[in-house]
Amino acid sequence: MPYDNNNVFAKILRGEISCSKVYEDGFALAFYDIAPAAPTHVLVIPKGEFESFQDFAARASAEKMQGFFYAVQKVASQLGMDKNGYRLISNHGKEGGQVVPHFHVHLLAGKPLGALVAA
Repeated sequence: MPYDNNNVFAKILRGEISCSKVYEDGFALAFYDIAPAAPTHVLVIPKGEFESFQDFAARASAEKMQGFFYAVQKVASQLGMDKNGYRLISNHGKEGGQVVPHFHVHLLAGKPLGALVAA
């Protein structure tokens, strides 16, 4: 399946849609989720055309992978999430709950998050 250049995260990366930026480097962009599921809810997306974690893991260079996950850790530390704990989530595909077809991770913190999956 070809990458959809019109997905919302692609548009954010191109500057066509604004975001509340938390962090950016050559590998990733992090911004606050517009519909937060926790007091602190940040999305981290890689720079590049990757549909999902599966796609990212299969096609990204080691440098891109390292740079992306460094950015995730940097954001968690920068926002103080590492002090009391946070949840790192990545959804893959329709049944996994992926809504935007661009690989991204959710960083959630700021309250006890409860069970991993609601029944």
